[in-house]
Amino acid sequence: MKRTTTAGLAAAALLLPLTGCGGDAEAGGGRTVTVTVGYQSKTINTVTAGTLLRSLGAFERELAARGKKDGFTYKVKWEDYATGAPITAQMTAGKIDIGSMGDFPLLLNAARGKQLGRPTRLVSVTGYNLRGGLNTVITTPDSKLTDLGELRGKKVSTSVGSAADGTLVRALQRAGLDAAKDIHKVNQQPAVGASALGAGSVDALSQFVAWPGLLAFQGKAKALYDGAELNLATFHGVTAREDFAEKNPAVLDAFLRAQITATAYLRDHPVQAAEKVASATGLPAEVVYLYNGAHGIATFDPTLKPGLVDALKQDVPVLKAAKLVGDVDVDAFVDDQYIKKAYGADYGRRSAATAPAPRSEVWLKGAEKTEAFDSPSLALRFAAAHRDTVRAVYVPDATTGTRWFADRAVWVRDGGGLKPFVTPSVAARYVTAHPGARTVPYATALAAAAAS
Repeated sequence: MKRTTTAGLAAAALLLPLTGCGGDAEAGGGRTVTVTVGYQSKTINTVTAGTLLRSLGAFERELAARGKKDGFTYKVKWEDYATGAPITAQMTAGKIDIGSMGDFPLLLNAARGKQLGRPTRLVSVTGYNLRGGLNTVITTPDSKLTDLGELRGKKVSTSVGSAADGTLVRALQRAGLDAAKDIHKVNQQPAVGASALGAGSVDALSQFVAWPGLLAFQGKAKALYDGAELNLATFHGVTAREDFAEKNPAVLDAFLRAQITATAYLRDHPVQAAEKVASATGLPAEVVYLYNGAHGIATFDPTLKPGLVDALKQDVPVLKAAKLVGDVDVDAFVDDQYIKKAYGADYGRRSAATAPAPRSEVWLKGAEKTEAFDSPSLALRFAAAHRDTVRAVYVPDATTGTRWFADRAVWVRDGGGLKPFVTPSVAARYVTAHPGARTVPYATALAAAAAS
């Protein structure tokens, strides 16, 4: 990682109070500075650096406070994209100053920036899942596919170079398949891939948040492979152009402080945060909460944890094998000096924080908070007692911990207990290993929980 002292950063900020931002950033008459932020509104694992951050106005407030000190007027230009690739293209063209994207796109960002002489730096994380549960392979509800190995010879849509593509490649390898030879990979934007799946022109779709959860919630898809089966961390992060960061450390500091504010808001007000993101994106709030809720699939924490940096290094060989990058110096790409300065003395405590244990939740209509339970059975019992007012029920997979909608999960009854699974294949493995266990419909599981 690249590091400098806090004192050095402070000195740099004092020496450069009048520097205009790079790229599309412009200084109007020497007194107005515009900073351009690229984000992905519907990639909701980035909301604390994009959709929610914008909705809260936190970055603008930080810049306004700075403007009162230095006499500048700061403006923020937000540019929304479907994936990380166009953000990288705009950053390397000098037109975006700060961007957010997933782990595999971050490596492409690093490689492309170095190649074109416009190096970028990873300056913070938005959200992560230590097992890889942010990416999922899905198929249609009526598909006869039950296991990833059955994709041989099938058409699979994904966004090449994305985190979801990386999950697909690795998962197929573990299933004994070569993504380049044994399937017909179709390179599509998420929305196009979703339409292709619905139209029957592809057999499966491998995508990142929030597409798998959205299509499952709408009854248009079922999970075929839970990315958490890989047990490899995946995350999204914030990247900044190196020249922009060095010339405008105070502006980047304001952004990261605002990101910290947005993260705290999401943590303290998860339901309200989900509603804000839903309002801004058109996504159902229930889907947003699946990923971003109090016990959601994603854990939001801006700190650059060593485990996530190590995971990024493990991603490099996958992209190299696909001939998408050459060597990537991850240690040079990761620059924690700015997030450390933004947090101050609290950085050590925050970076040591871990993801909360998975719990089940029930969201009732009109409620400003959810009800959390230590077991899926207790959540179902509560849901059965309030079935007329239930908005959503969330349960963690009994093996991977990945949260899923209770009415979309595969349920197994084992003795007197009920266990939910995201995919049929993991449920089948559990049943095979536990004589007497059997899969049951959701309605049966709900009735059994209500009677217990």
